[in-house]
Amino acid sequence: MALDAAADAPFVIAVPSKGRLQENASAFFARAGLELTQGRGERDYRGAVAGLPGVEVAFLSASEIVGQLAAGGAHFGVTGEDLVREKVPDADARLELIAPLGFGKADVVVAAPQAWIDVRTMADLEDVAAAYRARRGERMRVATKYVNLTRRYFAEHGVGDYRIVESLGATEGAPAAGAAELIVDITTTGATLAANALKPLEDGPILRSQAMLVASLSAPWGAAARRAARVILDRIAAAEEARKSREVRARLSRPANGLIAEARERFGAIPAFGEEPDPRGFVALHCAKSAAADLASFLLGRGAERVSVVALEHVFDAKNPLYEALERRIGPL
Repeated sequence: MALDAAADAPFVIAVPSKGRLQENASAFFARAGLELTQGRGERDYRGAVAGLPGVEVAFLSASEIVGQLAAGGAHFGVTGEDLVREKVPDADARLELIAPLGFGKADVVVAAPQAWIDVRTMADLEDVAAAYRARRGERMRVATKYVNLTRRYFAEHGVGDYRIVESLGATEGAPAAGAAELIVDITTTGATLAANALKPLEDGPILRSQAMLVASLSAPWGAAARRAARVILDRIAAAEEARKSREVRARLSRPANGLIAEARERFGAIPAFGEEPDPRGFVALHCAKSAAADLASFLLGRGAERVSVVALEHVFDAKNPLYEALERRIGPL
C-alpha cells in the first residue's frame, strides 16, 4: 500500500509564497518554459506547472520550504542557501543543492562596531573576546538569527569566549541598543551595517548565499517522480545553456573541410547539425556568448560574406549534468 501511495503522490515543488523571491522564482521557471500557476489566485497556496500533470507547486515561506525538503515533503524547493545551511546541519547528506539561481544574493557576515579599530579579523576577535571575559567576567554577546552557522564558524576560528543572543528583530540594531557587542547577520550591500556603525570582518563572509534549487533526498523517488524531475531539469538546463550560448551561422564559398575542428579548438565551438561539412558551404556553430564575435571574425576570414549571430531560446542535450548529479544521490529504483 505504501508503495502504491508513493507512486500516486504528486511531484512537489516548493517555492516562496510572496515578495521578490516569489517573483524571481516564477520568472526563473518561466524562462525554462515552466509556468507556475495558482488556481484561485495569490491566496491559493497550492498550484501547478502548466502542461505538466502530476506536478504540484506548494507556495510556502522560505523557512517552511527548508523544513519540507528536510522532511521529504517536497521533491524540489527554491530557498536561500543561508537557510539550508542554518536549519539543516547535515544538509549535504540530506539534500542535493542542484543549482544556484542567480537571485537573492547576500552574504552572512560577522560584524563588529566600527569603533573597534583593532578588530579586523576573526583572530583579532578571538583576542578581544578573551580580554573581554577576563576584564568583565562574562562572555561577549553575539546577536544573530543564524545560531548554527555562527557556532560552526566561530569554532572553526577558535573563538569560544562568546554567547549567542538570539535576535528576533532587526539584528543590526543590537549593539547600539546594548543587547550585544557584535552581530552575525545577512547583508547585500553593507549599507545597513554602515548606517548602524558596524563593519564586516575582513576574513570574508561566513557564507555567500543566494537562492538555490534544492532537491530532497528523502522524498519519494519513484519512477513517476524521476520522470518529472528529468523533464523539469532538462528544461532548466536547456534554458541555461541557451542563455550563455550563441549560434553563429554562415555560408562559405566552399565546403568547410577542417573548419569545424579548428573552430572547436580555438573557440570551443560545436556544430549544430553534425560534424560533416555541408556540401553547399552552410555552417552553424554553437559557442559561448563571449566567443561569438571572435568566431564570426574567424568565419569571415575563411571566406564567409555574411555571418549571423543568433540568440537561442533552449538548447537540449542528451546528457544533463543536473539530473545525473541528482540520480547519483537518490540511487537506483
